[in-house]
Amino acid sequence: MSDVFNFSAGPAVLPKSVLEEAQRDLLDISNSGISVLEHSHRGKEYMAIQEEAQANMRELLNVPEGYSVLFLQGGASQQFAVIPMNLLGAGQSADYTNSGAWAKKAIGEAKKIGSVNVIAETGDVRPCTVPTPDELNETEGSAYLHITANETISGAQWKTFPTTQAPLVADMSSDILSRPLDVSNFGVIYAGAQKNMGPSGVTMVIVRDELAANAPADIPLIWRYQTHIDNDSMFNTPPCFSIYLLMLVTRWLKAQGGVEGMEKINIAKAATLYGAIDATDFYSGAAHVDHRSLMNVTFNLPTPELEAQFAKEADAAGLKGLKGHRSVGGLRASIYNAFPTAGVDSLVNFMQEFEKNNG
Repeated sequence: MSDVFNFSAGPAVLPKSVLEEAQRDLLDISNSGISVLEHSHRGKEYMAIQEEAQANMRELLNVPEGYSVLFLQGGASQQFAVIPMNLLGAGQSADYTNSGAWAKKAIGEAKKIGSVNVIAETGDVRPCTVPTPDELNETEGSAYLHITANETISGAQWKTFPTTQAPLVADMSSDILSRPLDVSNFGVIYAGAQKNMGPSGVTMVIVRDELAANAPADIPLIWRYQTHIDNDSMFNTPPCFSIYLLMLVTRWLKAQGGVEGMEKINIAKAATLYGAIDATDFYSGAAHVDHRSLMNVTFNLPTPELEAQFAKEADAAGLKGLKGHRSVGGLRASIYNAFPTAGVDSLVNFMQEFEKNNG
């Protein structure tokens, strides 16, 4: 069977070695005679998985003391509401930046909880961008400032994070673990797993403990960060299999040289693909050069008809998931951590051949 490369924006490609190990453990993990899917979430076999997942995440991101690493459910979309519920006190307002579709969703949910100030708008700018730190005009006394680190639909990414007066809150669902960051500069980091960490079903939250402790008292228990800190992410039954796969992915990442090693690989992959886009007028990047994502490479062809033909022929050639998001069209190649360099090379070769035949 010829190679198939999965460019899907999520759920996304997983390391082959991780899938192979999961396949072995599906029937019997740790010679227990029981599937990893069947073990009690309070049994020693599963507890070892969750403890390693948390320890690996702390190591990979160098999470300092005073922060908790939580494994929750509901995806980033649930966090859009949970964050203002926990961080937005009575009489306070929160600052948000609108950089695209996902930031807009976060803003919409926060407005249902409390007062929101949108302090930067780049969601409709073309070529696509995110705000720059010097464009932000924080509101005095704001409870927090929320950003979306990487917009998967537009393919625009924050390259430099702002230094803020209020706690910085970041949705990193699509670029977590792809580059080093200083966790101490953030109040909350959250990310759905299904792009760089594992399958869908688990959401990682890194929260500064003092913020969690100061949440309003009238929040239902299950929505309180402090509840999940106190119960070590086991207030309710966790998504055990998703956390197990996340644990395997963090092991794999450590073997690649950690986040620092992964960043070098990601930069090289993206440079190859953007180089092919820029080498000709037949292709054009959808994101501004200064804001181009290392994770989601968005581009256009001269006509929508050619874009549809490109996606169809690429799929037939084993290059899957290249059709752009339905809201914007075009093409999108998602090249997350686990996406192989060989897949980028195959796409570049296909692009060159397609232009030769259709340019």
